[in-house]
Amino acid sequence: MAAISNVEIWKPLLVLLVLYALIFRGFKGRAFVLTVLLTLIISDTLFVRPLKTLINRHRPKQTQTVRMVELAKARPEFFTLFKRPRIRFSDESDRWKSGPSFPSGHVANNVAIATLCTVFFRRRGWLYWIVAVAISYSRIYLGAHWPSDVLATAFMAIGEALLVAALAELLWNWAGARWLPAVYAQHTSLIGRTIA
Repeated sequence: MAAISNVEIWKPLLVLLVLYALIFRGFKGRAFVLTVLLTLIISDTLFVRPLKTLINRHRPKQTQTVRMVELAKARPEFFTLFKRPRIRFSDESDRWKSGPSFPSGHVANNVAIATLCTVFFRRRGWLYWIVAVAISYSRIYLGAHWPSDVLATAFMAIGEALLVAALAELLWNWAGARWLPAVYAQHTSLIGRTIA
């Protein structure tokens, strides 16, 4: 569970997936990557960080004794998967190590990505929900978030992603026809089918 939640381990794979979408998925892949980046920036700056500060809810590991799984240090970070993790129980020192609990940045990011994968790549896009659910569960398992944090954050992220996708589509319809008429003629929608 600790490995699932550790984004540093998966960065090389994420970079490869982004490059694949940008290079081999054409216009739709580039539109997808741009919409994901826009969603993650908006989510973090307008929702996750302000709500964490405003609500300031303590994490489970800050208020009670929970089992903690700590990954061994390794460089590159991926090699931590091959080392034995340290298991311990939270104590007084854990009260000030992490920020507030709600909303979960891990859940917000991955549920937003899963939503956009489904919107852009319907048949195969839903597969990212497996990743999003695994990461969401890992946050509860590791004592980083309450189940209510994860559930509320998931609904918030779905709404954010759908709103940004709709706004990106409107912006493309307005700006694409004016500034990139040749491209717009072949791709009248960011999300839907293209004419080419």
